[in-house]
Amino acid sequence: MEVTEINATKFQEMIRVAAHRIAKNAEFVNSLNVFPVPDGDTGTNMNLTFQTGAKAVLESDADHVGELAKKLGKGLLMGARGNSGVISSQLFRGFAKSVEAKAALSAQDLADAFASGVETAYKAVMKPVEGTILTVAREGAKAGLKAANDTQDTTVVMAAVVKAAKRALAKTPDLLPVLKEVGVVDSGGQGLCFIYEGFLEGLNGEAEDDLYVPDEAEMNEMVNATHHQGAQTKLNPDDIVYGYCTEMMVELGVGDGPKKAFDYEPFRNYLNELGDSTLVVADDEVVKVHVHTEHPGTVFKYGQQFGALAKIKVDNMRLQHESIIEREAAEEAKPQPLADFGVVAIAAGDGLAELFKSLGVTYVLNGGQTMNPSTNDILEAIAQAHAKNVIVLPNNSNIFMAAQEAAKAADVAVALVKTKTINQGLTAMLGYNPEASLSDNQAAMTAELTNVVSGSVTQAIRDTTIDGLVIHTDDWMGIIDGAIKVTDTNRVQATVKMVKAMLDDDSEIVTLIVGADGTKSEAETIEAKILALDDDLEVEVHQGDQPVYPYLVSVE
Repeated sequence: MEVTEINATKFQEMIRVAAHRIAKNAEFVNSLNVFPVPDGDTGTNMNLTFQTGAKAVLESDADHVGELAKKLGKGLLMGARGNSGVISSQLFRGFAKSVEAKAALSAQDLADAFASGVETAYKAVMKPVEGTILTVAREGAKAGLKAANDTQDTTVVMAAVVKAAKRALAKTPDLLPVLKEVGVVDSGGQGLCFIYEGFLEGLNGEAEDDLYVPDEAEMNEMVNATHHQGAQTKLNPDDIVYGYCTEMMVELGVGDGPKKAFDYEPFRNYLNELGDSTLVVADDEVVKVHVHTEHPGTVFKYGQQFGALAKIKVDNMRLQHESIIEREAAEEAKPQPLADFGVVAIAAGDGLAELFKSLGVTYVLNGGQTMNPSTNDILEAIAQAHAKNVIVLPNNSNIFMAAQEAAKAADVAVALVKTKTINQGLTAMLGYNPEASLSDNQAAMTAELTNVVSGSVTQAIRDTTIDGLVIHTDDWMGIIDGAIKVTDTNRVQATVKMVKAMLDDDSEIVTLIVGADGTKSEAETIEAKILALDDDLEVEVHQGDQPVYPYLVSVE
């Protein structure tokens, strides 16, 4: 459905659905929480933060988007909890500033607002770290600006923001070693993706009827709950340098005795010397602080020099972490219930396994070209997914039949997405939604396959002629969607010629996956030559470690 203008009613619907989205998925976001140290629950913090802002928007009768956005920003600031909550509040504070004079939003207004939010959030963080919610927000905003150049449809802009944000989320383990170590994506970035997806659903009119609005009792219960955070058990409590997650809200100029005039930069710099993960956000009336420190009292005493402490909060992160480890050990001793959804992907190579898992794949079965797994192998992999509903990505047409037989024999519901290549398998995961039904997931993931062209480079083992193409032993062949299209005696040239043949006017992203026989330096050379073909292309390089094919390439 085309929407060329977002009016107040449509904006409220976007906020309403986004609040529903983050609420339903808060526990999942909690389970990813790993960076930088365990300081509460990211999903709970983002949910409660957004619910506060959403409440202010949904209770308003304003018919001006700028006014509603201002209420959202103020509500988020006042309700911001934890690192992720504060950053979220800054993203939408910048968003609100951009649209404050707009009664309704065009596609360009929407894109500009996301970009403004990113700028504001980066300024609020003392030491921005890539691979976090900031990266996800930035990449989403960039895609939104690009889309706005070509369309007046706000849904197209929002869809571009969502797609780029999810792509950036999948790359967060490549930017933060701790995420890769425990096999998760950034929790704050995942929470933001859920919010953005809610915006898109609200715009498209695809919102669910069972919208979730927590009452006060539920809000308090979520605040006090201790949630499952499996990734945390991989951390060492001794690595926590600053052990107290400290928060305060200061009402500027309020209280007995003289108060210092608030100056943002010196205030933030002083607190940053007391610890790390410092966040300071303020308006004319209040300043909100989040910092990890060894001296919470010093933080509070400093805040009192500028006004009254409206709210304070201290969590001992070392004790939190120890309780998480103890709880995790107790949980592991119990038989675990089946998850609602699991995804099995078939691939060979440690790097490919990591890529698939970063996109949400539950279990990666080692296999592929020259190593086709048996029906029983796939059946065992389905069992390893430990879910009521399992999606299988064979990533090779030679595996389809075995996968179909395994699906028939499985004790749980299984859907096959007929991915013929690794590239298709990775792209299919962009359509995966653990909240959707098995059939809807199968349809959505299958639909994603039309968005990618797959290429692979390998070496000929004998002389032959195919479709008029003369191939000599040891030639390097470029295979595009199963057909040999180019050959060359030089591997780099064969790869570049193949990519050139894969490109068309709509091509935007080229992904190069380096195999066990490929090299980093050679991949860099290939990347440079691809950009020389078209400097508007975005080239991503990943280490896949796959055998047989030194390079796998996808073009989207």
